[in-house]
Amino acid sequence: MITIMLVDDHQVVRRGLRALLETEPDFRVVGEAGDGLEAVSLAQNLHPNVILLDLMMKGISGVEVARQLNKSPAGAGIIIFSVLGSEHYVLEALRAGVLGYVLKEAPSEELIQAVREVADGHRHLSSVILDRTIDIYVQIADTNMLDPLSTLTAREREVLQLSVQGNTCAEIAGQLFVSRRTVETQRASVLSKLGIRNQHELISYAIQKGILIPEPSV
Repeated sequence: MITIMLVDDHQVVRRGLRALLETEPDFRVVGEAGDGLEAVSLAQNLHPNVILLDLMMKGISGVEVARQLNKSPAGAGIIIFSVLGSEHYVLEALRAGVLGYVLKEAPSEELIQAVREVADGHRHLSSVILDRTIDIYVQIADTNMLDPLSTLTAREREVLQLSVQGNTCAEIAGQLFVSRRTVETQRASVLSKLGIRNQHELISYAIQKGILIPEPSV
């Protein structure tokens, strides 16, 4: 039996996933969480085989959830299940120890396959993501150039994500449980490493890199 925990801040998504997954006779959904902090606590109590984890949630992000769980003895294989599939998010997730990354637009058969593969300890990336990831590494090999984004520390990348979402330094400090001065220092380091001077340039950079999805024009 493969035990599964669902983490998504939309209840309707969790219900749909539960209905889909429990059509498989060897799958059992043992718990649900609606935010990152709840997910960390619940996973440590339930010890599921696989966690299906949304990327962007209130509180801490899916990447930070994965990072924290991979430091604990929870032992679950984690699959990011998200509408966001840019190289920034994928690489962040892989660095955090995620084994699977499936786009929400993927067919249900792929999600079921990903759960089985991750439960067995294997990686699974959606085909679109896998092709894009290979292209990125080929480009790096060809140019022998280091993307400034890859020079950011894990915490700096977290601050970057929260900054481009419009959070103030005080709000980021509250979400990451650090001091405002620490966030200000880390944000200044992010801007320096990326060669960015202000919030406007930061937003433009984030959209270019796929870190931030622009609002559709009306």
